Amino acid sequence: MTNSRVGKIESLLREAFAPDELLVKDQSHLHAGHAGAEDGRGHFEVRIVADAFQSCTRIQSHRLIYQALGEMMTTDIHALSIQASAENADLSAKTDI
Repeated sequence: MTNSRVGKIESLLREAFAPDELLVKDQSHLHAGHAGAEDGRGHFEVRIVADAFQSCTRIQSHRLIYQALGEMMTTDIHALSIQASAENADLSAKTDI
């Protein structure tokens, strides 16, 4: 199920943003036993570079991503860590996921 969730997240984000870079990583195993993991929803990390985020604040970028993921935010995703940028250079100093 995990790989299918990652694939679905990738597909929805690619469709919405046509990103130059996209990495989606399932972090659910790090949260085993956590209350949020009990209902079967997962913890994910997303790194995305797309022109759509050019003039967006961090909050605006996150809202766009939540919108693109739609129902998955309530059915499949418990937690989502996001690094979003319009340019690769903006994320170069951040830790790779």
